[in-house]
Amino acid sequence: MAAATATSGAGRCRLSKIGASRRPPPARLRVAVRLRPFVDRTAGTSDPPCVRGMDSCSLEIANWRNHQETLKYQFDAFYGERSTQQDIYTGSVQPILRHLLEGQNASVLAYGPTGARKTHTMLGSPEQPGVIPRALMDLLQLTREEGTEGRPWALSVTMSYLEIYQEKVLDLLDPASGDLVIREDCRGNILIPGLTQKPITSFADFERHFLPASRNRTVGATRLNQRSSRSHAVLLVKVDQRERLTPFRQREGKLYLIDLAGSEDNRRTGNKGLRLKESGAINTSLFVLGKVVDALNPGLPRVPYQDSKLTRLLQDSLGGSAHSILIANIAPERRFYLDTVSTLNFAARSKEVINRPFTNESLQPPVLAPVKLSQKEFLGSPEAKRARGPEEEEIGSPEPMAAPASASQKLSPLQKLSSMDPAMLERLLSLDHLLASQGSQGVPLLSTPKRERMVLMKTVEEKDLEIERLKMKQKELEAKMLAQKAEDSKAKENPYPTMLRPSSHRTVTVAKPLKKAVVMPLQLIQEQAASPNAEIHILKNKGRKRKLESLDASEPKEKAEDCWELQISPELLAHGRKKILDLLKEGSARDLRSLQRIGPKKAQLIVGWRELHGPFSQANILGLAAGQRCDPS
Repeated sequence: MAAATATSGAGRCRLSKIGASRRPPPARLRVAVRLRPFVDRTAGTSDPPCVRGMDSCSLEIANWRNHQETLKYQFDAFYGERSTQQDIYTGSVQPILRHLLEGQNASVLAYGPTGARKTHTMLGSPEQPGVIPRALMDLLQLTREEGTEGRPWALSVTMSYLEIYQEKVLDLLDPASGDLVIREDCRGNILIPGLTQKPITSFADFERHFLPASRNRTVGATRLNQRSSRSHAVLLVKVDQRERLTPFRQREGKLYLIDLAGSEDNRRTGNKGLRLKESGAINTSLFVLGKVVDALNPGLPRVPYQDSKLTRLLQDSLGGSAHSILIANIAPERRFYLDTVSTLNFAARSKEVINRPFTNESLQPPVLAPVKLSQKEFLGSPEAKRARGPEEEEIGSPEPMAAPASASQKLSPLQKLSSMDPAMLERLLSLDHLLASQGSQGVPLLSTPKRERMVLMKTVEEKDLEIERLKMKQKELEAKMLAQKAEDSKAKENPYPTMLRPSSHRTVTVAKPLKKAVVMPLQLIQEQAASPNAEIHILKNKGRKRKLESLDASEPKEKAEDCWELQISPELLAHGRKKILDLLKEGSARDLRSLQRIGPKKAQLIVGWRELHGPFSQANILGLAAGQRCDPS
């Protein structure tokens, strides 16, 4: 199945120009090898180089197992020590820039050991510009030519610059942003939320942003290089294209320009402390890069992209959808022999990696302000009404949504315009105005291809169904409101519709309200008992029923209060004290246990106290009930 192109916003996803029945054509990762000159010119005369170029595509290196033999390698391009920056750019990098205007991705990677002049290849110098300044100059020139007035596409270019330092993604345009995360959207595109994007329209704009950001990159001095890159630097240039006319397509192409940090042998570089930690992070990420290449060549089901931030970011460049170029930088000195052989072996494995580029294209209608038309323009002129036939008058004239003949060309009869949403109709009319102003002669907006027309009809049908559903819901709510009002009116006329009226042959029992018993303090009871008209009652408990009895043996009287009051007479209180005092003086332990809160242990204590100190002189009933002891005589 063909790979779908990336979409943005509400744009409808569509396939690239490749047919839907087959995959995008493969594009092998192209590999170029650059041999730098001797750092010390005098060393080349005494120490012959270990690498020798055979032609423009092949080279040979001495076999460390047998010095009488050589190892031969063949790549897409080989640039000797006399090659210039212009040769490398025009031979390998410039041809892939045209793919960006087709909505495809491209990437250029500089790989090699430390001291192999990778940064010089990518950046260069003011006298000899490298790949990055040359590519930006040509790309901006292409976008200016293709985006001029009268061309079908409008182009814009943005740039971002970041580094991967010790497995941290840092924004060089905004160093204070901290470590950024790498995400992947539902279509497999690698994204970095929060990464700064700067729009550029000229090479001067690019230099204004790029030069200060380059000074933020982490570099350090080692034995082999005074300005050794301690991080992987990635320059991301994004080209956005928007079609000026229908069907208003959008394209997005990305250019990755990557300067990888070199692998290091700490025995020769003399790294210690922080430099040793940085070297470990660099070598680890490059080792994972080699694992990714080894997994892509045989087509293994799992490729370890997520084992490193570098490979995660290069997921589109290695085995993805980009036109990729790998520039392997090597050194001619024999002391770098092992590093050179390792770099050539990695380059030989990398040229077998297969990418499948496709066009990142989507459809996005432009957002236009709705055109406000008067009622007369919506209804049309009277002459236009009379010119219509009776059937057209019956369909179109009663509705205010019919399009005026003067406002736009003849609209295609997708459906009755009277049932179309007013906002959608205004948008269609404004688009027709736009096409008419741009010189689109005789091409009505609604005369679109079949695919777009079917989508538009489906959208209109869904809106109609939604409107009908809302109307039915509104009717149900109105019916419920009317029924509720009718019930409310009946309730006002008969406020007690469910009350049962007693009949002649039926006894109606009315429940009496429950009454409460309130316990009052002893002082209040004594004050009420002192009054001459006080009526004292006792609430007795017989089983589960409570009964109110009078102390005067008279008939119980009904009280109008909602609660009962417990009142104790002084005579009854004195009688209780005397009875308890007699029990304390003469009662046995068994008799004492009959008192409240007096158990066997307390009864024995009371008997023992009485034997030691004599009989008790007085008893406090409330204190005894609360568990207090009595005072002895």
